Amino acid sequence: MTTAPRRIRFNAFDMNCVGHQSPGLWRHPEDRSERYTDLRYWADLARTLERGLFDGLFIADVLGTYDVYGGSNEATLRQGTQTPVNDPFLLVSAMALVTEHLGFGVTAGTAYEHPYPFARRLSTLDHLTNGRVGWNVVTGYLPSAARNMGSADQLEHDARYDHADEYLEVLYKLLEGSWEDDAVVRDRGTGVFTDPAKVHDIEHSGTYFTVPGIHLSEPSPQRTPVIFQAGAAPRGVALAAGNAEAGFVGAPTKEILKDVVTRIRDAVEAEGRDRYSVRIYTLLTVITDETEEKARAKHEDYQRYVSYEGALVLVSGWFGVDLSAYGPDEPLGNVESNAIHSAVANFQKVNDDGEPWTVRDIAEWAGIGGLGPRIVGSGAQVADELQAWVQETDVDGFNLAYAITPGSFEDVITHVVPELQRRGAYPTVYAEGTLRQKLFGRGDRLPEEHRGAHYRLQAVRP
Repeated sequence: MTTAPRRIRFNAFDMNCVGHQSPGLWRHPEDRSERYTDLRYWADLARTLERGLFDGLFIADVLGTYDVYGGSNEATLRQGTQTPVNDPFLLVSAMALVTEHLGFGVTAGTAYEHPYPFARRLSTLDHLTNGRVGWNVVTGYLPSAARNMGSADQLEHDARYDHADEYLEVLYKLLEGSWEDDAVVRDRGTGVFTDPAKVHDIEHSGTYFTVPGIHLSEPSPQRTPVIFQAGAAPRGVALAAGNAEAGFVGAPTKEILKDVVTRIRDAVEAEGRDRYSVRIYTLLTVITDETEEKARAKHEDYQRYVSYEGALVLVSGWFGVDLSAYGPDEPLGNVESNAIHSAVANFQKVNDDGEPWTVRDIAEWAGIGGLGPRIVGSGAQVADELQAWVQETDVDGFNLAYAITPGSFEDVITHVVPELQRRGAYPTVYAEGTLRQKLFGRGDRLPEEHRGAHYRLQAVRP
């Protein structure tokens, strides 16, 4: 008996800025990312992704500039590396209006916004999207963000996660444990809109936050939006184990990715959850066309626009290491990082040729699509490689970065999606329901074994 091929999932990976993770390619004549301030650009992108049956648009964000490289933000401004950058949340309502199924994973950090107003923003978007929103939980990694919010530097890596743990606790109490499902009665006869007896103070008093009162929003379709979590360092994996429903990771090789995926699934299982109750997406860039020759020519064309300095600006920010202090052919070595630990660790290993990664190697690798791998080939070749990554690493899908937008996504939809569909590895229609229902088929709300479900009103009543 033949085994059905495993389903492959796609998110589009973008940011409310120019170029995102392909520094310099905003100059390419077919790139449209410089229109990031035009709401019509985002509406068109959302429609394109829904045509390709993507799970969602995963929108990154930073609250600060990449000023680690050279000790200033001069290079990041010159190259346009994620600066200027606009708020991701304000895009979602417009994109939801022109789509029916596409999900939206929106990044927001736990360090610089109090959970009380943030909970209202999450509920508002979940209402307006009819349950198609997820929150990518990040703790932040740019020192410039900390300084501009009044701190000398960000908290140490593990301390940021301790803070995030309590942040999530407050959110769960507000979203799951304040309003009963039937609190809003809308009784025109009595004039009662909400039954006060069914809305409860959360009475939270912790190390970082004191929130005594009620949530400001009535229950939304998912109550708690789908929880995304990015990061594969030990403390990040620990946070993901109890909270994440979708994970965003990145690794340059299948061997490293397999280890990351296994560690996350083991940690989730150790928390008493099904090890596959987290959909894990890995960062990857696809450059494709009708034939391998056309795809490789396209790749060579894109490479002519890559900014070497821009790549080092981004990587310095991700690593927390000023790469301007290194020679191009110098290995990264055993540097200490207070930024993205897993990103640094991946490039302190040897590359596929068994050699240490040099600064030049890292810049060339990251110049198109960031720190994830790059697949170049025909639709069939790309499909082969994607299926191999899923088979060999146990990953669920891919956060697809772009070389140019929307062209890179359109190429995947034109050449790769039909090939995967022919193989039975990609859907031909969307499932109905909220984002959580589409991802897992188990309903709109958090499953009982999830940490957030423990804060439901019925879970704490006698």
